[in-house]
Amino acid sequence: MWPFICQFIEKLFRETIEPAVRGANTHLSTFSFTKVDVGQQPLRINGVKVYTENVDKRQIILDLQISFVGNCEIDLEIKRYFCRAGVKSIQIHGTMRVILEPLIGDMPLVGALSIFFLRKPLLEINWTGLTNLLDIPGLNGLSDTIISDMISNYLVLPNRITVPLVSEVQIAQLRFPVPKGVLRIHFIEAQDLQGKDTYLKGLVKGKSDPYGIIRVGNQIFQSKVIKENLSPKWNEVYEALVYEHPGQELEIELFDEDPDKDDFLGSLMIDLIEVEKERLLDEWFTLDEVPKGKLHLRLEWLTLTPNASNLEKVLTDIKADKDQANDGLSSALLILYLDSARNLPSGKKISSNPNPVVQMSVGHTAQESKIRYKTNEPVWEENFTFFIHNPKRQDLEVEVRDEQHQCSLGNLKVPLSQLLTSEDMTLNQRFQLSNSGPNSTIKMKIALWVLHLEKRERPPDHQHSAQVKRPSVSKEGRKTSVKSHMSGSPGPGGSNTAPSTPVIGGSDKPGVEEKAQPPEAGPQGLHDLGRSSSSLLASPGHISAKEPTPSIASDISLPIATQELRQRLRQLENGTTLGQSPLGQIQLTIRHSSQRNKLIVVVHACRNLIAFSEDGSDPYVRMYLLPDKRRSGRRKTHVSKKTLNPVFDQSFDFSVSLPEVQRRTLDVAVKNSGGFLSKDKGLLGKVLVALASEELAKGWTQWYDLTEDGTRPQVMT
Repeated sequence: MWPFICQFIEKLFRETIEPAVRGANTHLSTFSFTKVDVGQQPLRINGVKVYTENVDKRQIILDLQISFVGNCEIDLEIKRYFCRAGVKSIQIHGTMRVILEPLIGDMPLVGALSIFFLRKPLLEINWTGLTNLLDIPGLNGLSDTIISDMISNYLVLPNRITVPLVSEVQIAQLRFPVPKGVLRIHFIEAQDLQGKDTYLKGLVKGKSDPYGIIRVGNQIFQSKVIKENLSPKWNEVYEALVYEHPGQELEIELFDEDPDKDDFLGSLMIDLIEVEKERLLDEWFTLDEVPKGKLHLRLEWLTLTPNASNLEKVLTDIKADKDQANDGLSSALLILYLDSARNLPSGKKISSNPNPVVQMSVGHTAQESKIRYKTNEPVWEENFTFFIHNPKRQDLEVEVRDEQHQCSLGNLKVPLSQLLTSEDMTLNQRFQLSNSGPNSTIKMKIALWVLHLEKRERPPDHQHSAQVKRPSVSKEGRKTSVKSHMSGSPGPGGSNTAPSTPVIGGSDKPGVEEKAQPPEAGPQGLHDLGRSSSSLLASPGHISAKEPTPSIASDISLPIATQELRQRLRQLENGTTLGQSPLGQIQLTIRHSSQRNKLIVVVHACRNLIAFSEDGSDPYVRMYLLPDKRRSGRRKTHVSKKTLNPVFDQSFDFSVSLPEVQRRTLDVAVKNSGGFLSKDKGLLGKVLVALASEELAKGWTQWYDLTEDGTRPQVMT
């Protein structure tokens, strides 16, 4: 397919990118591509994941691990300035999501195809003549990192490429779907952080000036800096749109602010599927990649409802005060689809068509459409979202302006209270513009969704687990990306970070039944909990129930556990002959990624495990890359309840080079979770996989027999 993909890319550069660049700035009006050759090396797909849980039955979701390392020849020139530049090579590495939806009962079975990146891909561009390009007026504020960031951000949600395959598909609905939910992040406090600042040339350890970077997709928030404090209290709140799950995560990094380079204080990744299931998590999380430190978060999953039945309760819960119509937590989300305008006036010069741009604002938040050049009938097809504090008291203000002459072409005010009485709280129509031409209209679809925190009915002994994932990039790499990302993608207001929502009453939020547990009430030695891809028990009161002390949380593949397993095997035999795999089997995919310098292990499933009780077993999988048996080297799947054939489909990685990993052994144990101090905790079986295989770079998927102690190392067959 690659030659045909190259034809499409060349067409994209010449027919879409070139006119857009020419129209963006008067200095670039003579911009053109003189050569577009993406090279002979095709894009590689290193792995594919298909989601089978938490997905709509009318869609198929694929995640493709893609790598492109291409020697390109892309030459461009700007004749007006006699400037020539180009690109010699491009590298892109990342996870590309492909969604096939809706599935239909007629050929071609798929209505449309949507493609985007869940998070910013790693992008490296090798330029030629870049200094000439950056000397041109209008481009002199840019740099290669900012340009790369702008390109990367364009590939990330909510931006997506949608290819309709059937004409009946509503493209607007596919291009701009309603978010799956809103994540409200109470960034409360941290404890026991590392002291990075030193005095007297390092002889005296000082404190740190911590702040946090919070990411959900391409939404980035930065907290305030707390000076000289190892247990800072931020008490800040952020609200983020979640467009896609499974797969999207909440990523948090803590840094110590310094005059030169900020020091890394720890990180955390939380799977948003777990937050959605629980609706509310309020707990202390152990920071990853650092010897100590923990972070107190309160996470609320807000569902979107298209009616106003529970609006009053929501407004009461967030204390939507009459004097603060535009400030505070959000009670609703306004989604605006800007379609087109008709019969716009000419602006200042009667003879010429305007360059229309639309400015929309609700309260203090303003957003702007793309500019359409030389037309009085512009088509935008863009989507915008606004967080709404109190829809009863706020208005949507829309103004169409001529960007060339900086004058107004018409405006419009829509009280959001009008939406509350509309069917499905939606208006989809042409609106007459005021202070404009007699027939000047703008076509928009506006929908209001109430943000509702559903309380889950839980049994008294309910325990919940938040998937805390191990970061897949080094802290140095991440720190660079934070700096460049934040400088390269200012928010709508021109600030480099998305502003935090003002906090009402600190962490003690109104309308919330559970209060944050004070730091001293947390279990002693919380920072000793495993920093692996484990399912941490999320509520502070329950963490000790899962891993109360290092001795219980430590490797259960000890001699006593092996003896118990042998005894259980003898009971199971009971005079009969068990099969060749008496303890069952586990399916693993194992490969080494040279580009990421990591060993990647996918735990797919187990089959025919032994039952620990009448209800079966509660299995999970624990892994070490021997000889490293430290907590930081441990990886764990989630617990699968009451099953002898669990399906995990979880991916883990170990940072290790190929020559090094071929001297190591993968220690995999399947364990029964059981309750706190339950006699049913224990080992279900083990396997040791020697990694001294020539096939490791290619990888393999295989079923392995589980044994009592894993003493028969199994090599890929």
